[in-house]
Amino acid sequence: MKYDFEGLNIGVAITGSYCTYDKVFQAITELIATKANLYTIFSNNASSTDSRFGESAGFLKTALDLTGKEPILSIPAAEPLGPKGMLDILVIAPCTGNTLSKLANGISDTPVLMAAKSHLRNNKPLVISLSTNDALGMNLKNIGILLNTKNIYFVPFGQDNFKQKPNSMIAQVELIPETIKLAMDNKQLQPVIRSPYEEEG
Repeated sequence: MKYDFEGLNIGVAITGSYCTYDKVFQAITELIATKANLYTIFSNNASSTDSRFGESAGFLKTALDLTGKEPILSIPAAEPLGPKGMLDILVIAPCTGNTLSKLANGISDTPVLMAAKSHLRNNKPLVISLSTNDALGMNLKNIGILLNTKNIYFVPFGQDNFKQKPNSMIAQVELIPETIKLAMDNKQLQPVIRSPYEEEG
């Protein structure tokens, strides 16, 4: 499906679920193709940690190359997003369990969380693209809180490896554009719980 988001200001806030970065940057590329204006925000861990999935400097450069804008990397740089009304919609992709739990409990101690807090003050939509190993464990209550919070929407998600990681759930990142489209109309893409990544049997 093709989307026309021309002129829409979309923030993509990136946290430390590094295994999802390839899909997230593909989603950013697809959103740019819709003629949207993209801004990226990185959490402290996302902007400074190297892993087997790549080096942080490389991810920052990719974000700059794709969007043409320097990534937002600090709390002071993220705070003006709300007062200046810079974004029409903010997507946290990937959203780790750590970020999810802090968001549900009103904590804003990283650039991503400050961006979310600052953005939500304007009653504009926030989209969560979940990626956490404890979605069906300690974080289940936080998912419930955020599912029932005004202006917050979820990219549909499901169990990704129920045999080895029964509490783990991950969003269908490819559904970010469709989720954005509906969230801009204050609607949640349904069904929210899907399991396309489950193993057979």
